[in-house]
Amino acid sequence: VQLVESGGGLVQPGGSLRLSCAASGFTFSSYVMRWNRQAPGKERELVAQITSTGYSTYYVDSVRGRFTISRDEGKNTVYLQMNSLKPEDTAVYYCNAARGTSRYWGQGTQVTVSS
Repeated sequence: VQLVESGGGLVQPGGSLRLSCAASGFTFSSYVMRWNRQAPGKERELVAQITSTGYSTYYVDSVRGRFTISRDEGKNTVYLQMNSLKPEDTAVYYCNAARGTSRYWGQGTQVTVSS
């Protein structure tokens, strides 16, 4: 099982990034996919979630209206489009797959929002 995140980097406030998470080794279409983040000195938090069907999404209040989660079944990939980025969005972003008691995590990708 692998979840490989990419797309992080340094961006100025107000800028955009798109994170990708490529999944392999499990039945991607059966799993809820999530993006979590952890800032220095803070606990990891759920940022966005998309159901296995892709019909339903969830966003934490702090990113709703700025971030969009999506999934591509043909590529076994989940995305996080992040717009209007703020310094407080700076964190390591982790991709997560969940089904019942099964949980898989990626290694994380750093997002830094700074001028």
